Amino acid sequence: MLFTNEDKELLQKKGISESKIEAQLKDFEQGFPFLKLRAAASVGNGIIAPSKEEADKYIKVWNDYKKAGHSITKFVPASGAASRMFKNMFEFLNADYDVPTTDFEKTFFAEIHKFAFYDALNDACFLNEGEGVDALIEEGKYKSVVANMLNEEGLNYGQLPKGLLQFHSYEDCARTPVEEHLVEAALYASSQGEADVHFTVSTEHRELFQDLIDRVLPDASNKYKINYKVSMSEQKPSTDTVAANMDNTPFRTEDGKLLFRPGGHGALIENLNDLQSDVVFIKNIDNVVPDRLKEDTVFWKQVIAGVLVEVQKQTFSYLNLLDSGKFSHDDLEDMIRFVRHTLNTDVPGLKDLNDAELHDFLKKKLNRPIRVCGVVKNVGEPGGGPFLAFNPDGSVSLQILESSQIDQNNPEYMKMFTQGTHFNPVDLVCAVRNYKGEKFNLPDYVDPATGFISYKSKGGKELKALELPGLWNGAMSNWSTLMVEVPLSTFNPVKTVNDLLRPQHQGI
Repeated sequence: MLFTNEDKELLQKKGISESKIEAQLKDFEQGFPFLKLRAAASVGNGIIAPSKEEADKYIKVWNDYKKAGHSITKFVPASGAASRMFKNMFEFLNADYDVPTTDFEKTFFAEIHKFAFYDALNDACFLNEGEGVDALIEEGKYKSVVANMLNEEGLNYGQLPKGLLQFHSYEDCARTPVEEHLVEAALYASSQGEADVHFTVSTEHRELFQDLIDRVLPDASNKYKINYKVSMSEQKPSTDTVAANMDNTPFRTEDGKLLFRPGGHGALIENLNDLQSDVVFIKNIDNVVPDRLKEDTVFWKQVIAGVLVEVQKQTFSYLNLLDSGKFSHDDLEDMIRFVRHTLNTDVPGLKDLNDAELHDFLKKKLNRPIRVCGVVKNVGEPGGGPFLAFNPDGSVSLQILESSQIDQNNPEYMKMFTQGTHFNPVDLVCAVRNYKGEKFNLPDYVDPATGFISYKSKGGKELKALELPGLWNGAMSNWSTLMVEVPLSTFNPVKTVNDLLRPQHQGI
């Protein structure tokens, strides 16, 4: 395509090459292939379900690893706005009726005192309406209450990110997800008296996150006798993707400028790549519980970290053996079993390779980042699932797939997807250094063929948008992957405001 001087300036400012734009336009043209599946992963077929004794052993492995002084970071994607969480309440605000009518609306108002943000909402109502929530409800001014929750002159919850909303009530305060993640970091991700927590945030909310962290850190530090190191980053402009018209030409705004859109959570592989720690925990911002329910989370986080450390230790030992040249054919057989049965990577044609070829193959398969994913039993929650999928080289490995990556017209695949026993709660622990102690360059392990095209509009014109391979989907496609069954009690996302009324989010 021909780029104008203005286009070139914009690309330079964002740090995007012309060839990258051309590749993205080609993606629009060609689309992305569906993944070829062997099976949905299950216990005994890709998923480990440790016994109590095994779990305790893994926790010991993790605690020994921490004592050895390794660096650990807790990485929390936190830029998502809470607007979808309040979809039902925005609809009520815009409805042509004034009293709660749907079951959702009735529940919200009937249990309004149970929300951790009730006191803040009550204060906002007094400030703006001259009376509190209860008085407004009694007068039938339901919409005034909702407006004070959602709009800028009130709590502005309709525009804020989830991380800054008050989720849980305690005797002396209400806590946000940011604060709950700081507590979690102290309980399982700290080492040598230090907890390193990294939040990815949006530019417009960065200051608000910083204010909250500055306010709560001294107390958390004092309570858990931990020195916190909290950092933040934003999605890089270089990970934005160009929008396209329906004929796959670049979409331009009314003033002729190229339109770029954020590349989705897959863009965060760049932020993750900038971290320097040995081990990184990843967990979504809204999957937190009050202190009284943290025990299971802390227990299982340590278990999956122990699995990671044990597998990494074995992997490093094999890689050092391969480097030494002092290995036998039996050693190579041993490594193949490890790749197949522990790393769940099945490769055709290994029998035909000689020892020198096996050495090269094993070096390549073993020397890559490692992740252990907690997966929970499927109870009908939306989300991706664990599958054994075919890779471009013909091998089969464990992947986390979203429904968009699966051919909906293939009845066999749809059966796998709908009858899968487990799904992905985004509960990962990652080892991002190689056996020589060097950082892996994580973008090298992304499968570029796993992006996703969605349809949006701008200024009344339809457009195609390109999402990068998802962070825990295609962005980690070429990692060594293990999966561990964790209990459902560790998965408590907040998708709607009324989810905060579930017992798991009621504090005291």
